[in-house]
Amino acid sequence: MKKGYSVNLQVQFLKHGKRVIAYSPALDISTVGKSQAEAKKRFGELTHIFLKEIIDAGTDGDVLSELGWSRGRHNKNVSWQPPAVRSTFVGVRVPVFA
Repeated sequence: MKKGYSVNLQVQFLKHGKRVIAYSPALDISTVGKSQAEAKKRFGELTHIFLKEIIDAGTDGDVLSELGWSRGRHNKNVSWQPPAVRSTFVGVRVPVFA
């Protein structure tokens, strides 16, 4: 990741009671807000912190590779590209314990 470089990430917003959860499979991170707007804002802040931490630690290549990211070209520069995330909903029967 380079300063000033951005990518589009798919973010799922899920209503959970009075809260909204923002989750991105491409980074496997989530946050919550009182509204979708707040969850979106907080997700942006979380993403910035997450990426800064892995870059500062020098583990960005390992972490992003494990998450399915690949190196690609963007405006003549080599940069990271997120995986194409496709959602498939499949019914799975699971035991429920009370």
